[in-house]
Amino acid sequence: MVTPLATSQRLTRSWVAPHPTDLRLTLGLLKRGHGDPTMAFTKSGFWRATRTPDGPATQRIRATAGQTFEVDAWGAGAQWLVDRAPVLIGGNDDHAEFPDHDASVLHLHHKYRTMRTPCTQAVFEALFPVVLEQKVTGKEARSSYARLARHFGELAPQPDCAGPALLLPPEPHRVADAPSHVFHSANVELKRSSVIKRAATRGEALERLGELSPDNARAALRILPGIGPWSIAEILTIALGDADAVSVGDFHLKNWVSWNLAGEPRGTDELMLELLEPFRPFRGRVARLLQMGGNSPPKYGPRLSIQQRW
Repeated sequence: MVTPLATSQRLTRSWVAPHPTDLRLTLGLLKRGHGDPTMAFTKSGFWRATRTPDGPATQRIRATAGQTFEVDAWGAGAQWLVDRAPVLIGGNDDHAEFPDHDASVLHLHHKYRTMRTPCTQAVFEALFPVVLEQKVTGKEARSSYARLARHFGELAPQPDCAGPALLLPPEPHRVADAPSHVFHSANVELKRSSVIKRAATRGEALERLGELSPDNARAALRILPGIGPWSIAEILTIALGDADAVSVGDFHLKNWVSWNLAGEPRGTDELMLELLEPFRPFRGRVARLLQMGGNSPPKYGPRLSIQQRW
């Protein structure tokens, strides 16, 4: 049974973003479906429960006048969250030097100009749901994550105002010690659960990667068994705010890129990387823009239900 936590003292700060930023477009990337018990969008703002180096915390971020954001946080990690809120909201994601050589991409860039790349600096928190998404549909992965988050659930620090009752993301030590049947009951087979449990044994080391550059963090993640190029790109996008990370190995992404940038309905990872190369350091952003607003590639044959990625 989860024991309610005492109401925590609130820390607050205001921050003026250096560029137009849409909270839902930016932070929506973090939420793992409607059933994600660790975060929520409500009328009062974006709510997130997380584990910081200083301890658990709950935060609320809301847009006020202009480009000003009000940030509230509660719990042992409140100061950590308040200090780093601008980075989370994409304050370091500057589009001033975005390439302008492709008119269709530039149009999408302007259309979604308020979408920034978030940066949580929480590596294991990003890794856990990413591994669940290996080899299964997004719907299946989101369902598994919701079940496991509730199994490992601990109530996040309670705010001193009305807000959703959030659960903290799974704690690495508890995940590492969990028996296999916990994952099996959430429809996660031994292969994926083993990857998560091995990573959980290195939880503290993984969190230190949040302070590194994307290149250094990428090199460190490569040594983890079961964490391939697709998973690394997905982790770096969220945890380090890497707008250049490309999810190589995704079954659909290469087709979206090749169709929109080369007119070819079926692509390869090699062709995708070649087409995205001129867009450095925004290759990941361009890939995301094409999937959000580009032309859907023609569909041939039966639709695949399983993503071939890891």
